[in-house]
Amino acid sequence: MANTREIVTKAVIGKGKKTFVTTDVITPEIVPTTILGAWIINHNFSGNQIGDKVLISGSYDVNIWYSCMEDSKTEVVKKSVQYQESVSVPRKSDVSSLSNEEVVIRSLKQPTCTRAEIVDQKIEFTVEKQLGIEIVGDTKVKISYDEEEDPWEDIEDVDSETVVEEAEKQIDAEVKEEYLD
Repeated sequence: MANTREIVTKAVIGKGKKTFVTTDVITPEIVPTTILGAWIINHNFSGNQIGDKVLISGSYDVNIWYSCMEDSKTEVVKKSVQYQESVSVPRKSDVSSLSNEEVVIRSLKQPTCTRAEIVDQKIEFTVEKQLGIEIVGDTKVKISYDEEEDPWEDIEDVDSETVVEEAEKQIDAEVKEEYLD
């Protein structure tokens, strides 16, 4: 006879990913001639739910290597970038949250500098990152269960000497003496 029970458990009740593209400007002390490279380090982020939106706050450091003085010298300009993004995370339609929701943010694609160019003696750069957002909350699930218990298996007592003797017989039968020479 099958019966059902409701269990309260934590589950992912909303999930989505979004790619963010931002453009920013750095003004170096020495006028740049050529961009030689750009990289991003120290990406940190966290998220909080505010109403039906998730607010993501984060930061990263941009390092841009460039030549200057008519390509006779190189420099690195650094900038710390703070960001805030607000996203609506799609929720699963068949799940209703009870309470105690938490937001889990994952970096699916680390921030990367996709473009850096010199514009009016400044360096304009574009950064792309992809974040995955999950909302985890208490929810109810229904399970069916059977009240009948599985039958018990009989456990037979085995004499340990008998087990050793049987193992020795098996070893003797498997050993081929012609390989021992």
